[in-house]
Amino acid sequence: MDEKIRIKDIAERAGVSVGTVDRVLHKRPNVSQKAREKVEKALAEMDYQPNMYASALAYNKSYTFYLLMPKHESEAYWEEIEEGAMKACERMRDFQISVKIMFYKRFDTLSFTKKYNECLDSAPDGVIIVPAELEITRQFTDKLHQRNIPFVLLDSNMPDLRPLSFYGQDSLSSGSFAAKVLMLVASGEKEIMLMKQMKDGKVVSRQQENREVGFRHYMREHFPHIKIIELNLPLEYERKNYDAILEDFFTAHPQLHHCITFNSKAHIVGTFLLRTNRRDIQIMGYDMVGKNMECLKQGSISFLIAQHAYMQGYSCVDTLFRAIVLKKEVEPVNYMPIELLLKENVDYYRRTQL
Repeated sequence: MDEKIRIKDIAERAGVSVGTVDRVLHKRPNVSQKAREKVEKALAEMDYQPNMYASALAYNKSYTFYLLMPKHESEAYWEEIEEGAMKACERMRDFQISVKIMFYKRFDTLSFTKKYNECLDSAPDGVIIVPAELEITRQFTDKLHQRNIPFVLLDSNMPDLRPLSFYGQDSLSSGSFAAKVLMLVASGEKEIMLMKQMKDGKVVSRQQENREVGFRHYMREHFPHIKIIELNLPLEYERKNYDAILEDFFTAHPQLHHCITFNSKAHIVGTFLLRTNRRDIQIMGYDMVGKNMECLKQGSISFLIAQHAYMQGYSCVDTLFRAIVLKKEVEPVNYMPIELLLKENVDYYRRTQL
């Protein structure tokens, strides 16, 4: 409660008992309509602002949020999202907030369906979703709407699903930004390589698809003469398999000096370039994960675009907390910064800064 306004002050202003004011403030029953109107009028006249944190603590209810996300390897972009979500949970422990993480297998409809049904069976108070394909995700979110369970979308925005909020980059702008930065060093090239990781003919995420759209739009407008050569690397290959593909590619394109990828795996190419001592080729990529940072420092990655994965995970939990526990309004769309990292500034980048 606002320390400057006591319940006693409100009661005197409204001409009712302290107990009546307490019941109105905490939305309890057994208050007449006339008394309620008196209290509400007094609150408005006194510009009373309730202390939602104190009220939430006094309510003494526990809340469980679920984070549904893809399975991933260590040091990946997703791991930072997990860390951010768990840090938010730790900071909110006084409010009895817990976060449970569930993993689904990408491009596996049965896996996503199984996990979201497990989530629903657990009766969550709120859900954070890294979406699968639109229609299968819609099946889940329709059920969440039916049960009045708020959810936040992470990484890929699908506004048709009517989420409480979204956290991620503006993917189209990010792709355009990447093209503009790359052309600062590659404008004189005749061709560049676009590396993708594919599974069953699909890239890993809608976010990457949109980044590519933004990238190609910029290139068509400003550098139509530069040929974009795609190299598709299958998911979950061993290093020797990637090396064989990359060796064949760079042997076939001896004049190529610059590459780009829209995922966090620029290090696949970067480590290959270091091992084979190809110092005249560089790749640009996304996300400040450990392997990428090492390649950036050693010069095989030219630039990294960071998107604060840790902050995304933290902010999604915080948004559910503010909306569900504190009953506050939240921003529906939250775009992450598009930040450029070079070897000269990467050591000063604070991925955990909030």
